[in-house]
Amino acid sequence: MAEKRARIIRSETMFKGRVFSVRRDEIVEPDGLRGIREIVTHRGSVVVMPVFPNGDVLLVRQYRYAAGQALWELVAGSREPSESPLEGARRELLEETGYKATRFRLLIDIIPTPGFLTETMAIFAAEGLTAGPAQPEDDEHIVARRFTQARVLSMMRSGAIRDGKTVAGILFYLRFVAKARRSR
Repeated sequence: MAEKRARIIRSETMFKGRVFSVRRDEIVEPDGLRGIREIVTHRGSVVVMPVFPNGDVLLVRQYRYAAGQALWELVAGSREPSESPLEGARRELLEETGYKATRFRLLIDIIPTPGFLTETMAIFAAEGLTAGPAQPEDDEHIVARRFTQARVLSMMRSGAIRDGKTVAGILFYLRFVAKARRSR
């Protein structure tokens, strides 16, 4: 059964940038509620959790201006126009870490902020890793480091890992993928 969608009465682009745009929509929601919504439009992102054969995870650390600090995160970035999530995952893994992977598994496709942002994030596990030179963009300074799963969980508990996509991706992987492998 198709879900009903809001009807747009009027839409105006307020800002158009390189990464996202902002528009103001006057709408009527499926239940008849009328309102104005300000929406950030984004073409989507990919997130990659590089996993080594022993279960270790590769995280990257970079300064995030909006957060005002450097954060430990999974590999991630915006998709390029007309790029599939898998193509984006391969590209971001190589750019940020230098690694290539023989296997990518889609873990989950999340909507990080559904109240005002159209972005979706496809979170992949990458396995069969081969090291190579990183190819960061000119405005990126990234440090990559390998961690045990126990250390990553400890970092989440202590607040050393605060990034939402990273927490979601790691917990999903540990709960539904790694646990299933251990129970076989």
